Amino acid sequence: MNGLLLVNLGTPEAPTIPAVRRYLREFLSDPRVIDLPALGRWLLLNLIILPFRPKQSAHAYQQIWTERGSPLLLHGRSLESMVQERLGEGWKVVLAMRYGAPSLAEGLAALEAAEVERVVVLPLYPQYASSTTGSTLEALYALAGAGQRVPSLCVVPPFHEDEGYLSTQAALMRETLEREPVDHVLFTFHGLPERQVRAADPTGQHCLAREDCCEQPSPAHRTCYRHQCRRTAEALAGRLDLAEGAWSVAFQSRLGRTPWLGPYTDQVLAELGAKGVERVALVSGSFVADCLETLEELGLRGRETFEAAGGKQLVLVPSLNDQPAWADTVAALARRAAPATD
Repeated sequence: MNGLLLVNLGTPEAPTIPAVRRYLREFLSDPRVIDLPALGRWLLLNLIILPFRPKQSAHAYQQIWTERGSPLLLHGRSLESMVQERLGEGWKVVLAMRYGAPSLAEGLAALEAAEVERVVVLPLYPQYASSTTGSTLEALYALAGAGQRVPSLCVVPPFHEDEGYLSTQAALMRETLEREPVDHVLFTFHGLPERQVRAADPTGQHCLAREDCCEQPSPAHRTCYRHQCRRTAEALAGRLDLAEGAWSVAFQSRLGRTPWLGPYTDQVLAELGAKGVERVALVSGSFVADCLETLEELGLRGRETFEAAGGKQLVLVPSLNDQPAWADTVAALARRAAPATD
């Protein structure tokens, strides 16, 4: 039997201040997320972030929490079940989170209990970033190698150009936009500090060194988050035949005062509203499941920003969540990573 470990970033166990504080402590203690020296990271986390941010974040989670719990976890559980159905008895599919529950350790333990022979790991992040894919794999390798029985791991690489992923996302966009036509499509991706993009550049001299770095061929693109985000947006715009000027790319969720990838989503929404663009669609290109960043940051605060600037309608294209075609794609990615199992 083969195992499939689906890994997403994580969610608090409840929309309460204590639960959110526990989650943020684990998340932001990761040196790949806040890439400061240990002392600086500890001071920032314990003196500035944790005393104040949990209350604000808990309120935000309360706006999107459902009677059944966290949207991210609910969609993950549904996807887990649907992919299990598609892969059949020869596979054991388990969902895990990089931070929070169910943990990576719990996921590996479940696969070991099922006596799987090989584990396919699918980080549910379309584009590579050290703070997501890199952090997940570092933690997973450490856990897997800690015991006497080390499992065989096969990792599915970032899938931002996978045909199944793109066609499923494009179909969801097309369905939404046919129902609610807009004047502009904004592809928004989770932001990263610019220093992290430069640090992931194996050449040390390509990423962000010039305005058109993402258009110039380079081995840096294999691990360049900005390039992969742009490739995702370009591919989706092409599939929907969006005209030049009818779509753009922005980055959200910046934290602190250091430069992050831009332009910033909230500023772009304000600019579009001020220019008289009445209807805008938001496509969350770095999230495969709806979560705080899509439902609250974009769906609530983003709408407020756009309408306050003069916009009339903000359309939020849903994430892939548990779309049947997305479950098909996940199953296909797993099979390709372990071809000998079929």
